[in-house]
Amino acid sequence: MAGADDGHCLMAVVACSEKIRGLSVAFLRILGVAVAYYAGARIGTMEGVVRVQGADVSPLWPSTGIAVTCLFLMGAGIWPGITLGALFHLVTLDPLTAVSPGVLAGCTLAPLCSYLLLRRVGFRIELDRLRDGVALVFLGALAGMLISATVGTGMLVINGKLPVGFWPTWLAWWAGDAMGVLLVTPFLLLVCRIRLPLRTDRWVEGTAVVVAAVVITPLAIQMSLTLIFLFFPVLIWAALRFQLAGSAPYALFVSVMAILEASKSDGAFAHHSLTERLVSLQVLNGSVALTSLLVAAVVTEQKNIRLKIEQACDALAEVVERLAPAEMARFRPLEGAEGEEERG
Repeated sequence: MAGADDGHCLMAVVACSEKIRGLSVAFLRILGVAVAYYAGARIGTMEGVVRVQGADVSPLWPSTGIAVTCLFLMGAGIWPGITLGALFHLVTLDPLTAVSPGVLAGCTLAPLCSYLLLRRVGFRIELDRLRDGVALVFLGALAGMLISATVGTGMLVINGKLPVGFWPTWLAWWAGDAMGVLLVTPFLLLVCRIRLPLRTDRWVEGTAVVVAAVVITPLAIQMSLTLIFLFFPVLIWAALRFQLAGSAPYALFVSVMAILEASKSDGAFAHHSLTERLVSLQVLNGSVALTSLLVAAVVTEQKNIRLKIEQACDALAEVVERLAPAEMARFRPLEGAEGEEERG
């Protein structure tokens, strides 16, 4: 009996230690998500182009892309980390008010709803199908981020921080959150899939793409607004030849460069009002994100289809090779009999 009791005690200790370990891992994941979300928020509010009609919004809000990525990598259970990160950010801006819980709820529900919508339609984080790119654009970004924009702007109105300008603020909030999903989420999903060693057979072309991007992008953004789309050939080149590995980093680079120029009212954004700069930024970021995702997804899907066809052809050839000797052996006796009849 003593041995049985000792065994039960040992099993209880092991179970308790496993439970503590699981809780510790979950806590660390939530804390890590909170830190990442807060870091993205600090980056999003770094430049002076973030104030619209008295509200702090950004043309590119990285935190939403970070939140959606974390949900796909670690599951819906890490949602408290999103709330905690948003809380850290709100505390650093202003003292908490009665509407702060509503803002936190909007910041949490938006990426969570995007995650659930994408899971519902079978979204794959590899982004290797056209349907995945379309789903990320229309469900993950444009639809899901309606929640944060509506709730957040509504809370600002209730708090009296927006005496005028509801729709301009709502549009800027919604577009900034959506751009965070469209530009940051594909880039982070790509980084999480990187495996060493990297392929070395295309370094020459890859270097040429990087050089073209570094040279053409600043020139295009620093010229007049009518010539700002000169970098699109480079973006399409990167998407066609390197798929998401080439287009996602470049799309994010273009967006950051454009935001920096717009915040200083230089280059293509010179002599424009804040509203005009924000509208131009959102159109530019949206066009870049759509081109990056959809072209890369189409090319990747076509390559996968071709690979499956080649594998099917190889399998069929192997079957034919295995069946051919048996069929030849079956017909050889008949050929011999026919020859004897002719000789007879």
